[in-house]
Amino acid sequence: MKSNASELAVINIAVLITCFNRKLSTLKCVRALIVNSLPSTVRLTVVVVDDGSTDGTAQLLEQEFPEVHIHRSPGDLYWCRGMHQAQVIANQFNPDFYLWLNDDTILQSDTITRLLSTEEQIRAKSGKPVVVVGNTIDEQSGTLTYGGCARLSGLKKMRFTRIQPTDIPQRCDTMNGNVVLVSKEVAEIVGYPDPVFEHAMGDTDYALRAVNLGVDVWTAPGVHGTCSDNPSAGTYMDTSLPLRKRWKLMMGRKGLPWRSWLVLTKRHAGPAWPLYFAWPYISLIAGLYKKRDTAKA
Repeated sequence: MKSNASELAVINIAVLITCFNRKLSTLKCVRALIVNSLPSTVRLTVVVVDDGSTDGTAQLLEQEFPEVHIHRSPGDLYWCRGMHQAQVIANQFNPDFYLWLNDDTILQSDTITRLLSTEEQIRAKSGKPVVVVGNTIDEQSGTLTYGGCARLSGLKKMRFTRIQPTDIPQRCDTMNGNVVLVSKEVAEIVGYPDPVFEHAMGDTDYALRAVNLGVDVWTAPGVHGTCSDNPSAGTYMDTSLPLRKRWKLMMGRKGLPWRSWLVLTKRHAGPAWPLYFAWPYISLIAGLYKKRDTAKA
């Protein structure tokens, strides 16, 4: 007998989101996700780790989306550890895919279908599981904000540049974790986002580990949603701030915390990793000293 659509295998996707005190952005993100146009064989399970929000994010999500699985944490997870926890929770649903989704990313209506199609096409050609990365742009300017990244060569090997999307998939060295499709097979090889990372860097590390383990990372064709880039103002990269303030911000979880940076450089910078580890901290201080000397002159 011929198979019909109702007999096709169901594809279960666990959507992983972590959030903190951005209730309007998070609600907008989940709304766009829920109304995505999906094939009849695709089922979504949404897992949200609310990392100690005090603005009512979890309560609003529960009211509007009772089907969403919400896990409350006391506020000590931040992004990478929140995503790790979300995947641990999602495993009970035995998904075929995990979709990483930042809570300030607004998906286009056909994003999930396109990502699945890209994954299927590349996997059919390569014969092995792959990671597929979606691309986001700024809603106002249309500028690329997040997506697949290429690694710079030579002495800049710990720096990465975003790959401009085209109409065909492109191989990546690493990625931003805003919109990422990870199959169950990839997760069995690479594992979870590593909770050793205190906030950021976990997405960069995941892709680099995947490539080292023989799993290719690809950026999908076109654009898949909107997400504003994080401004440098008020961060450790803001040269208008005093040295002490910049150093404090650099050591904070949302800066370049030394424990996370140490792990990333030891894993991926090669034998010269101590130099790569020390360089950003030396540069911060040296750059400001130079600025002071110039000002005195």
